[in-house]
Amino acid sequence: MTKKILSILLVAVIAFSVLVGCGKKKEAVNPEPVTQQTAQVIADTTRFKISYTQSDSLNPYEADTLNNMVADDLVYEPLFRSDESLDVQPELAGSYSYEKPNVLYVTLVSGLEFSNGDALDASSVVDAFNNAKKSSLWSAALSPITNAEAVSDTVVSFNLSYKNEYAHRLLTFPIAKTVDGEKYALGSGRYKFTEGDGNVYAELNENYREDFNPRFTRIQLVNIPATDSINNALNIGNISYAYRSPGADDISSLKCNKKRVSQNNLVYVGMNNSSSVASNVNIRKAVSLAIDRDTIVKSAYQGCAKSATSIFHPSSNLGRETKMFFSSADTAGAKQAIAKSGISSPSLTLLVNSNKLRISAAQLIKQQLEAVGFKVNVKQLGESEYFEALKNGSYDIYLGETKIPGDMRLSSFFDSSGATAYGIDQSSSCASAYGEYLNGEREIGGFTLEFSNDMPFAPLVYRDGIICYSKAIHGDIQGCYGDFFTNIEDWYYN
Repeated sequence: MTKKILSILLVAVIAFSVLVGCGKKKEAVNPEPVTQQTAQVIADTTRFKISYTQSDSLNPYEADTLNNMVADDLVYEPLFRSDESLDVQPELAGSYSYEKPNVLYVTLVSGLEFSNGDALDASSVVDAFNNAKKSSLWSAALSPITNAEAVSDTVVSFNLSYKNEYAHRLLTFPIAKTVDGEKYALGSGRYKFTEGDGNVYAELNENYREDFNPRFTRIQLVNIPATDSINNALNIGNISYAYRSPGADDISSLKCNKKRVSQNNLVYVGMNNSSSVASNVNIRKAVSLAIDRDTIVKSAYQGCAKSATSIFHPSSNLGRETKMFFSSADTAGAKQAIAKSGISSPSLTLLVNSNKLRISAAQLIKQQLEAVGFKVNVKQLGESEYFEALKNGSYDIYLGETKIPGDMRLSSFFDSSGATAYGIDQSSSCASAYGEYLNGEREIGGFTLEFSNDMPFAPLVYRDGIICYSKAIHGDIQGCYGDFFTNIEDWYYN
């Protein structure tokens, strides 16, 4: 992973350079050193602890809990990792190319090994892909990739169901190998899972391909399955570090240090095109214009979200290129859109499930819509009743949330069988434009223009996660959703 060289020059001027960010760091360059010494790293084998769920698997294709998925980041590596901007950086991949319209070729870094010394080659990647395709965690994200083949020892081809220039962004699944006689699947990462004294540990992988000299050479995994218990363990110091995907009460109760982390979780207002009111395009536009996204971020999500100024995550390249929504309300524009609709005092039923954050957001949306002339009835339902109402079309608009895949595709909205296709007219020019975009027949700008003209749903916010860590830990904590332990070699206790 990250190489760290601390050079002490016995000259009048000490020069140093540290490059930060969620990704690779470059070595410091020191011209004409007179004397060079390597700083002593003191190993810490006892203090750094993370939570895991003992009843859940640590196999990355079988893990169901966020607990264990985070722990797996210490041991297993993907071909590509998502960075803080939700773009991807190569990890085990040395290069990639789209030499045919529907085929992605990936060349591996040379000399890769699993922690037991076995070669990690193209066939290992194919096996990992097949396991990931069968897992509930990865199958949906990998659905655009039909199969993988080992072209040579170092080259893997991935066959795509359609032309997709972002398909390499889907290759973030972990590469793991099961071996007879080994309790835990093998990885190629910085650590490996072991047991001792009745405990589970992540210990240094002596076959790791890069210089890696962390202070935390042995990390204990503490069995703490429940969310409330994890929060309490952080507060009293029983664990050192955890990743939280916060609910309404998660943030305020935590007394540790916190770092916001971008997730690709979109919260949106869905529109029912079959509704007598929401079928009017100007009503749909008015809904989007009336919503103050910044207020929802600050009040409903306690600052742990980002205003959706694009369909795509605002931190991503696509999001920055396709900015199309105001973060604050355009009340004048909303009133004009209502006037254009020809509907006087339009009345809307806003459907929301029992999620605390979305209930809070729904109440704010009600106030904002009523401020421009809507009448809004918030209808709160339990989970099963909520989805039944969506299926039956018993609403005008609804508040939903979905995780956008790494390739930023919106097929769940613009495919009749998609998980978030409720209320969207799949025969619309917007849906057609998206299909053309996927097939390479239309540029992204052409699709976003059709989207703004049709407003099939209104993106609200992209929800953040929170990295939580002990106040006794120091160092520039650079973890992100794609690598929770990005620069762990730079972390230390007092």
